[in-house]
Amino acid sequence: MTNADPPHVLIARDGGVLTLTLNRGERFNPLSEEMLAALQAAFDAARDDEGVRVIVLAAAGKAFCAGHDLKQMRASPSEAYYKALFDRCSKLMLSMQQLPQPVIARVQGIATAAGCQLVSMCDLAVASTEARFAVSGVNYGLFCSTPAVGLSRNVPRKQAMEMLLTGDFIDAETARERGLVNRVVALDELDAEIGRLAASILAKPSVAVAMGKRLFYKQLEMGAGAAYQLAGQAMACNMMDEAALEGVQAFLEKRVPDWK
Repeated sequence: MTNADPPHVLIARDGGVLTLTLNRGERFNPLSEEMLAALQAAFDAARDDEGVRVIVLAAAGKAFCAGHDLKQMRASPSEAYYKALFDRCSKLMLSMQQLPQPVIARVQGIATAAGCQLVSMCDLAVASTEARFAVSGVNYGLFCSTPAVGLSRNVPRKQAMEMLLTGDFIDAETARERGLVNRVVALDELDAEIGRLAASILAKPSVAVAMGKRLFYKQLEMGAGAAYQLAGQAMACNMMDEAALEGVQAFLEKRVPDWK
């Protein structure tokens, strides 16, 4: 990138909401090496910023994200390069779930392959009625193995396999029905709907949100017995926090909590 090139990720702050916008809309926002690095740096910076309560992942242009930069990948045909690239991508995807702040995907257009993976790894997703989703690598001889990890943790097994084996698109409403996104609204209502969702989260104590997010993903990978043990310990620790003590006391006194 030269000094004249625009940043790959635009960063904007509005109170406790941090918006990260993929900024290669003319190319459908591919997850190039540069885009991966810019996103990773932005997430890393947000992780320790206590003023950031919610992160919105958005995209410029007509598409949300078309997946990896195939032209860039084809220029470096070596197994070592591909392994390093997918390792970087996997690190980014996991780091989104390891953040203390909830991440909301703002999906205004198509999300394909690793772009669909990006949506699946966000904690929440709001899509416009114009959005469409596919894991289409199989159409080009490349089964979407890494996108399958996130997709299969959002969508029922046979529906995930159908998407992976056919590469076919699903529309936004089908994505909502299958659990890939939370809400679907008209494009001109997208920001307002995300604003309402973010406001609801901002009204909750950050310690409870962060603790709950961490527990949610950790217990998913456990058996039920171990998950209940971990969840019970998490709730006991949460209950000792000042925010929870205030919240319970406010409930008992029939008043609005005074979060510190």
